[in-house]
Amino acid sequence: MHLLLSLVDFVLHFDKHLADILQAYGTLTYLFLFLILFCETGLVVTPFLPGDSLLFAAGAFAAAGLMDIRALWGLLLLAAVLGDSTNYWIGRTLGPKVFHRTDSKLLNRKHLVRTQAFYDKHGGKTLILARFAPILRTFAPFVAGIGQMPYRRFLAFSVTGGVLWISLFALGGYFFGNLPTIKQNFKLVILGVIVVSLLPTVIELLRHWLSPAKASVAE
Repeated sequence: MHLLLSLVDFVLHFDKHLADILQAYGTLTYLFLFLILFCETGLVVTPFLPGDSLLFAAGAFAAAGLMDIRALWGLLLLAAVLGDSTNYWIGRTLGPKVFHRTDSKLLNRKHLVRTQAFYDKHGGKTLILARFAPILRTFAPFVAGIGQMPYRRFLAFSVTGGVLWISLFALGGYFFGNLPTIKQNFKLVILGVIVVSLLPTVIELLRHWLSPAKASVAE
């Protein structure tokens, strides 16, 4: 529970933490941001690290002249793409080894085949939408690797989603993060950022759930 509360505090007060890090470590802050984003997207075991809030807060500090927005944008995009690729290759390496049994209810080869079929059909859209959904963006590239999605196709959608994600949140923080209203209500803004980042996935899930129902009514 203490760890959870510390994590919530870290996310909601990320601007304060980042200010302390910048003051103490200067340009090394770029490395810390890179590592946080890389781990958040690249390691299945760290989906709890801040992503959207990190981008927004970093963009706001860049607007205040404490960081360079061009270097920040490029570095964070590199972290996101490398993280995705690392996660993909972990899934691709482990998938055939884990899903080899035919008698297991959870980890049998039928599930691997279904995952492959899903990513053949919906993989690109899934990877782009998952970029905007905390936790899901950590698992999507891992599952894409398990599903043996062709790497070139995966990389194209990973870069596309990364450019959209980094641009939206980092540049959003850069242009709007230092407005008085935003600074005075930063907690609410971060919560709003998280909610907005989840909307595309929620909408897509609702469309997916409602489609069978509409089809049934039509019949």
